[in-house]
Formats: sequence, C-alpha cells, structure tokens
Amino acid sequence: MLFQRPSDDILYDALIARDPSYEGFAWVAVKTTGIFCRLTCPARKPKRENSTFYGTIAECLEAGFRPCSRCRPMLKLGETDPMVTRLIDALDADLLRRWSEEDVTALGIDPSTARRAFKRQFGISFLEMARLRRMGKAAEVLNEGANVIHAQLDAGYESASGFRAAIAKLFGEAPARLRGKALLRADWIDTPIGPMIAIADTHALHILEFAERKALSTEIHRLQKTSGSSIVMGRYPPIDEIEAELNAYFAGEEKGFKTRLAEHGSPFQRQVWQALRAIPTGELRTYGALAAGMNLTSSTRAVAGANGANQIAIVIPCHRVLSADGSLTGYGGGLWRKRWLIEHERRMATADGRAPVNYPAETAAR
Repeated sequence: MLFQRPSDDILYDALIARDPSYEGFAWVAVKTTGIFCRLTCPARKPKRENSTFYGTIAECLEAGFRPCSRCRPMLKLGETDPMVTRLIDALDADLLRRWSEEDVTALGIDPSTARRAFKRQFGISFLEMARLRRMGKAAEVLNEGANVIHAQLDAGYESASGFRAAIAKLFGEAPARLRGKALLRADWIDTPIGPMIAIADTHALHILEFAERKALSTEIHRLQKTSGSSIVMGRYPPIDEIEAELNAYFAGEEKGFKTRLAEHGSPFQRQVWQALRAIPTGELRTYGALAAGMNLTSSTRAVAGANGANQIAIVIPCHRVLSADGSLTGYGGGLWRKRWLIEHERRMATADGRAPVNYPAETAAR
C-alpha cells in the first residue's frame, strides 16, 4: 500500500503546528522565497497562498526550489542514499552546468552506480535530469524575454549553434521562438509498475504515459505542434492532482479520476474514450463489445484505432479492452502492465463486494 498524501489544507495545518508526524512524507515550497523546507522548519511560516506541498524532495528540486539552509531538508534523503543526495546537492548548486560522466567520476562516484540509483528512484538518470533541468531553465529565461546569447552562456554553451540544436531537439523549435510563448510543464510520477510522465498546462492534463512507451516522443512532438506550446520540466496543479489520484488508485482505493483532461482527438476518438471511461473498474470488454455498446457494430477496427490513440493511460482505461478471443493485445505500456492493471482492478472490485467479470484463463497466463 502506498502512502496517500494528505490534503494541502491538512499539510498546512501540520506546517503551522510543526507536526513531526508528517516528517518525510511531504515538504513545503515557498513561492515568495524560492526555497523548500521540512514541515517542522523553525523559520517564519509562509501564507497559505504562497505554500505548495510536494511528496518528494525530487519534486521540489524539479520545480526549481532550493533547499532551506535552516532546516536542511536534504539530510533525510542523505541518510538513506548519500550518493543521490550528494549529486542532487551538486546539481542544485550549479543548475546550468553541463554535467558529464567525467564530472560524476570526479566526485568519486561511479557513473553506472549513479545511473542505476537515479533510474530506480526517479525513473531517469542523473545526466538526463541535469540536462532537462538545464534546458528547462534556459527555456524559462527565454520565455521571460531574455536575450538568446545570455541564455546560451548561462546554459554553458560557447557555441550558439550547439545551444540552438540542443534546445530545438528537446522542445522542438529554435530558442528565439520560445520567447513569450506559452509553456507546458512535464514531470515524472512514480508508480508500482514504473515511472510515468505527465504533461499539463495550468488547466488540464495533456499526456499521461509510461516512460517506456515507444510512441511517447511522437506524442510529445504532436502535442507541441497542435497546442503551439513548448514543454519544460516542472509542475502545474493538474500534475499534482493526477499524482494524488494515482496514489489512491494504486493503494486500491476506488475514488475515480477527476483531473481535467485536455483530450486531443477527433470527435469520434473522444466518443470512444468516453465509452472506455464508462467501463466499471474490474470489468472488461472486447473491441467488438465496445463498438456494439456505442451502436457502431461495423466500426470495430475504428474503435480499436481510437483506443490505441489514447494518450492518457489508466485514467482513460484502454487496458480494459481485450481482443475477440479474450487475449491481451494492443497496450503501449507493455502487455505485462496491462495484465497487472487488470488483476489489480479485479482485486479492487472484489474488495468492494462486487463480482468482477471473468475473462478467459489464457489471458491471465500470458
């Protein structure tokens, strides 16, 4: 069972009371100072509207907040994995540095060991995290109207062409075009079956996919094109909302998903996605049955195509659809994850006193 983070109101009350019972489960980031603290920090407490709560230290760092020098929130992480703490501290102290394996080795840390530790804890390697944060910071500077040359030098690029090529590869366009442009934010969400990447604006969730999905880069580029926005690392409220809902889901709690979705798709695709969301937890459909339920018996292939075009995993539950013979097929996150999700939801339905719909034994054996 995963720890379900309390509501922000409860956490703010704990902050004011300096309640040690929440130590290690949440940190507060203060918008006005740009730092993050333990809830027990002895410093003057921020106003509620200036307080943002995060479930991990990595989230605070990814959002651009610095550790408080008074309560030293990084120490708890250091107690469990000094190497990870050391690297995150070094990254936070030199955010715009172009980190390399040689730099990691110079700190007396084996790059392979660091890569495995960061992949295990954050879903990305240390060098990937450093690159995304550096480029994200450069993009935000450009968006605020800074000169390209200043952002280039701050990011550690002596070559203008090298900077433009790197930022274009990450965000899909030249840096000068980022100035004054709307930005989407992306962040990682840890789950029991692997890290997911969530991309959102201030109002809605645009993408929620497992990091290993082969089509993820294509989906990101398509989103940039259709939305006219660029993407930087960080968080908007919909990412916090969907993370809380996913935590409840993986803890076996049937609370549903209420985070607002952007749902980029044709009217037909959105109709299929709505039908998917109407399938009760613990129940399954074949593509044919899904099409018949929509009065589209002759459009099974089109329904299957719309199912595959879904970019919001789990929330739009395309994993609840099977092939005509009841076998697992067509899941971008991997068939093993589809089987895991089906079994997880069967247990949820049973715990709620509902009898989940059976499916062929061969499905469970695959």
